[in-house]
Amino acid sequence: MTAVSRTSCIHTSRAQSFNSAAAEYAAHRPSYPPALFDAIEELAGRPLTGARVADVGAGTGIGTALLQERGADVIAVEPGDGMAAQFRLGHPGLPIVRGTGDALPLAAASLDVLTYAQAWHWTDPARAVPEARRVLRTGGALALWWNTSPLDVPWIADQARRIAAGFGDLGGLPTVELNGDGARAALADPTGTLDFAHRLVRWSRHVPLDTHLANLASHSIFLVAGPERADVFFTDERRHLLETFPDGTVEEIYDVELLVAITA
Repeated sequence: MTAVSRTSCIHTSRAQSFNSAAAEYAAHRPSYPPALFDAIEELAGRPLTGARVADVGAGTGIGTALLQERGADVIAVEPGDGMAAQFRLGHPGLPIVRGTGDALPLAAASLDVLTYAQAWHWTDPARAVPEARRVLRTGGALALWWNTSPLDVPWIADQARRIAAGFGDLGGLPTVELNGDGARAALADPTGTLDFAHRLVRWSRHVPLDTHLANLASHSIFLVAGPERADVFFTDERRHLLETFPDGTVEEIYDVELLVAITA
């Protein structure tokens, strides 16, 4: 197997891995702060209230539900069986359709805003960008965001190094490592046809140590590694974290990386 094909296989395995851990994902993954949606509205040049929105790669519905709470008329798009089932369990009143960002099951010029919460990196941008342009109305907004791990926080940087050392062969977790807005935009749209504005929103939550470890365990890198390999890491990681948080409460700090582009 070539290096390219092996990387492709790992990417596919990681993308599909969430379906086996959908309940854990729903229970332990972090949400998003109100300031993120303030920034989306500012960069999109319109309120979310009353906007026709599709949330792609919706997963268990963390972002979708917050968009609805903001007043959006939102529909979820999710490819995975397990994630879609968990979405319906947790949000029975929200509409969901099956599909991917590379081939959206949505009508042309039908949306004001198209969102990807923690999901754009699972698309093929060469296909997903034209699809976004197709389904958005003129002046519509494509909003992409990720909860990332800020490496200026010492304990997070230490943890990132331990993960890289133990699982570097499988890739990594989202971190703020890109060099400026141009690099972020190039990653989101290699064709350069979209003009992305960028915002960074820092926020935090305090959770029990077990919740933090369960959150980590729901990431694809640990899901594809297998339980034996992951268990060894988490046993050691618990010891490291108790040295930093002896009371067993972890302050998880996130930088939400937000990119918003307006379609012409």
